[in-house]
Amino acid sequence: MHVDLLVPVKPLAWAKTRLRGAADGGAGAPQAHSRLVLALVRDTLTAATGAARVRQVVAICSDEVVCAALADDGVQTIPDEPAAGLNPALRYGEAVLRAAGLTAAMGVLQADLPALRPQELDRAIHAALATGDRAFCADRTGTGTTLLLTPPGQLLGPCFGPGSAAAHRATGARELIGGWPGLRCDVDTAADLAAARGLGLGRFTSAALDSR
Repeated sequence: MHVDLLVPVKPLAWAKTRLRGAADGGAGAPQAHSRLVLALVRDTLTAATGAARVRQVVAICSDEVVCAALADDGVQTIPDEPAAGLNPALRYGEAVLRAAGLTAAMGVLQADLPALRPQELDRAIHAALATGDRAFCADRTGTGTTLLLTPPGQLLGPCFGPGSAAAHRATGARELIGGWPGLRCDVDTAADLAAARGLGLGRFTSAALDSR
């Protein structure tokens, strides 16, 4: 079974504020910050599109710079509607895919996983779909959610935000347990970035940091 993945992407000017300065030795220049944030997104999507169990990846984004870069990478984008936050955007994206008649399993992948590898995403998807339940992967702190999956015929029911792991668990989603450190390593802070570097960064993030 294959999965269609939605990947929400914030406008670069608003994204990853706690990472500001990580790309330029603490200076916090907007151009350097945007370059790093976009690199995180592109590495995540490169891994996702390389996974054998992923049928298609659709980014939800209204940032023109991001959309242009993702178009160059061959990734489809849809606008962030109704521009009312993450969970409404995901429900909109889900509705768009379902209106197109797509019947595969569906999921949400966070856009800040620069150490993600296609093989570990494949293993997590296999584990999620093996039982036919909604499932999620918690981040390395155990509080957030990096991946949410639902089998065909069920709604995603996204509950992203602070404490999303507990929120998804409370909806009946099953927590995935397995050896996929890159999938768990979302990057919000300099410490997160250091942890991802220890796992091995993707080429875009590596280049953004080397450009310092």
